[in-house]
Amino acid sequence: MSIAHLLEDFTAPAAGVAVHLLDEEALEEQRLAAFEQGYGAGWEDAVEAQEQGGAQLSSDLSAALADLSFTYQEALTRMTLSLEPMFQSLIQVVLPETVERGLPARLTEQLCEMAREQIGQPMLLTVPDGAADQVQAVLPQDLTPLPQVVEDPTLQPGQARLQVGTAYREVDCTALLASIAASFDAYLFEAKEALSNE
Repeated sequence: MSIAHLLEDFTAPAAGVAVHLLDEEALEEQRLAAFEQGYGAGWEDAVEAQEQGGAQLSSDLSAALADLSFTYQEALTRMTLSLEPMFQSLIQVVLPETVERGLPARLTEQLCEMAREQIGQPMLLTVPDGAADQVQAVLPQDLTPLPQVVEDPTLQPGQARLQVGTAYREVDCTALLASIAASFDAYLFEAKEALSNE
């Protein structure tokens, strides 16, 4: 005995509902339209995901580069500040000693240049107290007339005045050293400010 009478028959039309049966061609068209609709929706989702991924990658790369730049600047500032004692001793000890030792040679160079421009004119070097012997020791002995070296107590170490005939020059290594020290102090101040603003 069959149990078909117990199960609902879906092949029979329901009461009041018109059943429309599709032929194979219409059914294939519906399948193709559904496929194209699903394919298009999938394609749009893939393009949107690609755009979001590209934007996220660009944003992440930009943030990483900004962090790297900041880290480099911070490292450079910290390195500069750690070298401050060395730079201070360079400016306060090494450069002044170098200038003091090099002043006679610099004066001789300037004097020779001026003497070439005014041949045969009297030459006068005015130097700080205690520097006359050093300067005379490095003066070329073949200069004519031989330069007169005079000490002036108002001149600071690193300063001198040169006169050949009517030409006159001042050498002020002290001002140069003060300018270097001021520039370095300004640089360190900016580095400390940058570090404290982090």
